[in-house]
Amino acid sequence: MAGDITKASIRQKIWDYLEANNLASFPRPVHHRIPNFKGAPAANDQLKELDVFKKSRTVKINPDKPQEHARFLTLEAKKTLMVPTPRLKTGLFNKITPPKGCNKETLRTCSTSQGVRQYSLPIGLDDQIKVDLVIVGSVAVSTKGHRIGKGEGFADMEYAMMSSMGAVDQNTIVITTVHDCQVMDLPDELFDSHDLTLDYILTPTRLIKCEGNLPKPTGIIWRKLTLEKFNQIPILKNLRFREKKAGKDVRLKHEFESMAEETSHGSKSEKHADAATSVASEPKESKSQVQSRGNTPPSVKSNTSSSVSVFVGGISRGLRVSEFKAKIRENNVLPIKVTWHGARGFAFLQFENNSDAEAAVSILDGLDVHGSVLRSDIAKDKGK
Repeated sequence: MAGDITKASIRQKIWDYLEANNLASFPRPVHHRIPNFKGAPAANDQLKELDVFKKSRTVKINPDKPQEHARFLTLEAKKTLMVPTPRLKTGLFNKITPPKGCNKETLRTCSTSQGVRQYSLPIGLDDQIKVDLVIVGSVAVSTKGHRIGKGEGFADMEYAMMSSMGAVDQNTIVITTVHDCQVMDLPDELFDSHDLTLDYILTPTRLIKCEGNLPKPTGIIWRKLTLEKFNQIPILKNLRFREKKAGKDVRLKHEFESMAEETSHGSKSEKHADAATSVASEPKESKSQVQSRGNTPPSVKSNTSSSVSVFVGGISRGLRVSEFKAKIRENNVLPIKVTWHGARGFAFLQFENNSDAEAAVSILDGLDVHGSVLRSDIAKDKGK
């Protein structure tokens, strides 16, 4: 294949072909989407022929339209359905919980984007879950097992994050459903270790077992992660803090490249530890800096000698404590106590130890909650 072929050029070719040949279904145009294609329900129906689907108990499926029928089949078979939160904005994924005794029409509603919003519960990094099967959407695939998504990297990131939390491993089966025209030869050199690979491809006319036996992502490759992408996905702050605490190298792409450049020039400088690194370590501002903004955390006395309190300011006056608790849970902040002063725009969160408190600060400071940006820092303790 020509050297100018890229993932982007392949995406464009597939999107254009689906539209030009009227093979696309709503929503249209399919450009910049996981394309919904004519025959999607028939492709998804082939799941019922696979033993891995029959035997699975927990299935994770992307929220896009062409995999809607796969979500229905999963719920109809009384399996646990996990769906990623849109763009990973509020967490990793949600568990769909249909009402007890519901009929097929309700299950179909649960399978839609509306149902994902209406009938789901957030799942955090601390939840001990095991995903038996992963079903993803794709723009282009090969029978070898290579996959190209819509270009934003969320499916790759989701799998890497699930791997980091132990929910999946190299033996977890990954399936995609696509139109026959989306199956093509893809050059090996376009793919890297962070790219999600496939075990099965289902089309309206074929059930393909991929022959490549390609490895899957084993966790977040921090040195390939840009600061822009890191800041787009709030849950990465929590995961990075945990992995840094476990002794792993969590330098982001720009930090890693900066270190490599300094090393190549014989420098021993540690200037690569910039503001992004502070997200995974100490709180970002000193007391004097916070005071200069007029946001000094009020003093609070801890209930126990070992617990640590965190001040959270910038809370919208109209926010209810239940909404606040739900939001911080979505971001894997789990205090042992919340002291609510929402009418005055702040709250205190109590944690069992300093590490948990620092992790909470790194996640909450700058978090947007109902249009208000939170401020967070370790609170002064009168008892010490």
